[in-house]
Amino acid sequence: QVQLVESGGGLVQAGDSLRLSCAASGRFFSNYAMGWFRQAPGQEREFVSSISSSGRSTLYADSVKGRFTISRDNAKNTVSLQMNSLKPEDSAVYYCAATGSSGIASRPQSYAYWGQGTQVSVSS
Repeated sequence: QVQLVESGGGLVQAGDSLRLSCAASGRFFSNYAMGWFRQAPGQEREFVSSISSSGRSTLYADSVKGRFTISRDNAKNTVSLQMNSLKPEDSAVYYCAATGSSGIASRPQSYAYWGQGTQVSVSS
């Protein structure tokens, strides 16, 4: 069982940066690929980024490529999302998620464990 707790959300202006963190409990964190998703009001949950269990492979949605960076620290059971050059359309609740396997994934169905989410709001 893996429990995930996100932090780092907030209200910022367009062009600012935020760093989201996700703390994971459980013995098998280093075995699981991790991901970030987001959901804006009235919209479906959207893939943002994924990182393999080793951290060597990453994947990004086109909408955030070049602006967001995912990373993980398996010694500390954490995964982070550095978000730069934020835009109003990045506003959403951001969720951390863990797969049950080592490879990166972009489909929500591939993820077995989810955090409660953290709100990111970007004003223009």
